[in-house]
Amino acid sequence: MQENKELLAKIREAIEHGGGADACEDYFSALRHCERQEQAENCLWLRKYAEDKVREGVEVERFFSLAKRTYLLMAPYDFDSYLIYLEWDRPVEERFYQPRRKIMRRVADALQRLTDGELDELFLSMPPRVGKTSMLMFYCTWLVGRNSEKSNLYSAFSDIITSAFYSGCLEVINDPVTYLWHDVFPEAKVVSTNAKDETFNVNRNKRYPSLTCRSLYGTLNGACDCNGVLISDDLIGGIEEALNKDRLISAWSKVDNNLIPRAKETAKVLWCGTRWSVADPAGLRMELLQTDERFANRRFEIINLPALDENEESNFEYQFNVGFSTEYYKQRRASFEKNNDVPSWDAQYMGQPVERSGVLFEPDSLRTYNGVLPDGEPDRVFMCVDPAFGGGDFVAAPVCVQYGDDVFIPDVVYSDGDKKITQPLIVQAAKEYKPRTIRMEANRSTMDYAEKVGVMLKKNNVRASVVTKPAPNNRAKEIRIYDAAPDIRERFIFLEPSKRPKHYEQFMQNVYSFKLSGNNKHDDAPDSLAAASDELFRTTISVKVGKRAF
Repeated sequence: MQENKELLAKIREAIEHGGGADACEDYFSALRHCERQEQAENCLWLRKYAEDKVREGVEVERFFSLAKRTYLLMAPYDFDSYLIYLEWDRPVEERFYQPRRKIMRRVADALQRLTDGELDELFLSMPPRVGKTSMLMFYCTWLVGRNSEKSNLYSAFSDIITSAFYSGCLEVINDPVTYLWHDVFPEAKVVSTNAKDETFNVNRNKRYPSLTCRSLYGTLNGACDCNGVLISDDLIGGIEEALNKDRLISAWSKVDNNLIPRAKETAKVLWCGTRWSVADPAGLRMELLQTDERFANRRFEIINLPALDENEESNFEYQFNVGFSTEYYKQRRASFEKNNDVPSWDAQYMGQPVERSGVLFEPDSLRTYNGVLPDGEPDRVFMCVDPAFGGGDFVAAPVCVQYGDDVFIPDVVYSDGDKKITQPLIVQAAKEYKPRTIRMEANRSTMDYAEKVGVMLKKNNVRASVVTKPAPNNRAKEIRIYDAAPDIRERFIFLEPSKRPKHYEQFMQNVYSFKLSGNNKHDDAPDSLAAASDELFRTTISVKVGKRAF
């Protein structure tokens, strides 16, 4: 092996000094005798070199052919290379993977880690119709080609889905015009199929087939066995099932009693689908792995790819218009808001299922305005800041402009950046709206944050008093928000959806997703509104005109 490394080093040096296509061919020939890790590292270097030459127009046909062969060489053990080579002969606009690779590469890499034994379980959550089931289909064709002796099991909530998945896998394997599966696995062949049982075998007939597709409510016990990868894909059929607690309990019972026991201890487990409820099978399994110390040695990863990213831009705006635009997703969200069903948006499109019975704020329950404040000077302008230092927590600060009993919210600060980002945002909002008071929730860790804001306000000639107040320690945060909810609904007036900038919309989505039951990933926005309600109540003075006493 040392001789091979020395040979590769000499050939690479010749290539870098203008050795041309002939030297690259020699390099590729030497790579065939390398071990997997060394082969992959050097193959990727050669691939990039060849693709650069194609872009430069240098010996295009030879370097194009060489690049293609690097994908083929790595395809049996590198899933990303497999996905690209598999569709090499298809028109690029008709391919599945390459137009979607921008985000699906993250999924491919996670599936690679699961296959290579770096993970025991993998959870994938994505919105509807973005290609998650197709990725699983290609994944299964890769699994049965690279190791036909393993038995893999695919399960979904209905026979219609499993039947389509079974047919799709066979189509990839058996269609040599569209897919190059037989190029990657030239020695492999399908020796038996059974459309009724949704099974097929590669290379030889086995008691437990190379791939079995079976619905969650089909026959699993005794008919299926899995020592490869157990795949669950959308085990909950839709909103009706998600809202039915009995159906959720039934689904988990099927999973725990029938599906999971089909996997041998060495098998890998993949959970994929749209998250409908915190009590769906994937959610219950996650909670078990995260909270039960008996699973401390279980290696797992959770990947959630939401419809909109942190900048309110679509994650799935693929090439050739095969995905979904930012405008499309915002329209979908607006439709859910109109129907007072933000929890369904959060679950289906953002991968954040909530307990619907605990949602405190619905869009129609909050007052809105068109962005034009009433005439005249307001009675009072103030801000309430829920500070944070980044790391996933958000600084939330509504700007409150009071006219009589009404409190308008023309702007908010809402950011998960560090203090170098959020403190200037607070100062900028203060410069624009000129609050007399900026109230900050205070504790040992946030006092310095408040003091720094005060210094920055003075430097910017902003006359505002920074007042710190500790959060009440005699009431849980959820109860404080619950107690403030009537004021937030009746007295606070928010910008209407069409007038909200990105950060304001994110703030409102955090308000809508707050629930009394279960864990809230973030509750910074409703907490800041609760503080504003407290500040309003604390300082509101009632004036009554009476008769003169003399």
